Amino acid sequence: MPDKIDSPNLFYLCGPTLAMKIKDLTFKKFISESEIRQKVSELAAQINHDYAGRVPLFLPVLNGSFIFASDLLREISLDCRVSFVKHSSYQGTASTGQLKTLIGLNESIFNHDIILVEDIMDTGLTLSKVAEELRSLGTRSVEIATLIRKAPAREHAVQPKYIGFDIDNEFVLGYGLDYEGLGRNLRDLYQQA
Repeated sequence: MPDKIDSPNLFYLCGPTLAMKIKDLTFKKFISESEIRQKVSELAAQINHDYAGRVPLFLPVLNGSFIFASDLLREISLDCRVSFVKHSSYQGTASTGQLKTLIGLNESIFNHDIILVEDIMDTGLTLSKVAEELRSLGTRSVEIATLIRKAPAREHAVQPKYIGFDIDNEFVLGYGLDYEGLGRNLRDLYQQA
């Protein structure tokens, strides 16, 4: 019998590092916390180099990017500003590709260098719409930093400048990513088994 963890929706099947079940789906460990930390450090070093002498505005896209953004920003040595935006395009385990709303941007971004911080690019459609909306507000530049880029997003015209991991079209959770609100607090990334 699996160990029950503080939730009726999450069970470890083969120990806490091998596989788990959340609601009706089973997940296996995919990318370790140490691999994620190493990649975040590399991305931050690249951003520090590219934006030397500038003051970028980081716009983490909530909810999923909050852990990635937090870890990334702690490694940024530049003067920078941070604000948050939220959009909605997910339903269950799939992106709808439809930008339902963009909220939270309450300051002028005219003539600013913007770095959108996203947890995952599934198709790239929604994030391209967000970037387009930001460019229409007179930004100097808009770049994207994403922890994960799925295969379908690699075929989209809008590409992130900073990419943590390229993966196939798999459903993943942990490190901020969720399945119906669960799993965001996991330190590693898991893929659906």
